[in-house]
Amino acid sequence: MEKRTELYRGKAKSVFTTDNPDRLILLFRNDTSAFDGQKVEQLDRKGMVNNKFNAFIMQQLEAAGIPTQFDALLSDNECMVKKLDMIPVECVVRNYAAGSLVRRLGVEEGLELSPPTFELFLKNDALHDPFINETHVYAFGWATPEQLSRMKALTFEVNDVLKKLFDDAGLLLVDFKLEFGVHHGEIVLGDEFSPDGCRLWDKETRKKMDKDRFRQGLGDVIEAYEEVANRLGVPL
Repeated sequence: MEKRTELYRGKAKSVFTTDNPDRLILLFRNDTSAFDGQKVEQLDRKGMVNNKFNAFIMQQLEAAGIPTQFDALLSDNECMVKKLDMIPVECVVRNYAAGSLVRRLGVEEGLELSPPTFELFLKNDALHDPFINETHVYAFGWATPEQLSRMKALTFEVNDVLKKLFDDAGLLLVDFKLEFGVHHGEIVLGDEFSPDGCRLWDKETRKKMDKDRFRQGLGDVIEAYEEVANRLGVPL
């Protein structure tokens, strides 16, 4: 597989075309940002940890019957993925109250949510990823009702699989965001799943083991990511 031109450069990953028009290469960089790019740092080993963490999670989801974009690890910082037509909508499941939910509703951080909540956000950095509802998705043509229904169902399936996976590792899956795209007419899980895009707390101590360590200046960001990976058995 020949890597060709950089198609897109995000805050933490770069996307490259290949000699196969149906495949792309994701490069996980050490860049770390928060607050829409207002806080940016380079964290050693981050690209490697997130690349291998994502590969492990995607393989777990594929084994559970959830279609993903992931194809194969290529190196410490690169993986091969299917080319998707991405849908600009983030699907968020919350098992416990944290982050923007606490700020919006004034609820206590750590409150267990039963049932888990499902939220939608428009993926648009310039607008700070605003909170949206299903009718916005249909009215603006971001996805069809059938596509969104499938995205919602897959998001809850992911939650079921990963809640148990992390629970077995002594961790609470607090919340997470997913992105989806279309591949040959099928809704497929895209982008990545890593501690950058979810909240993970130690089950006993409630120690934060995710990107909130960077957002809140708690330190030991990559050390926490590596601890989570080691608990899951991710080969780093």
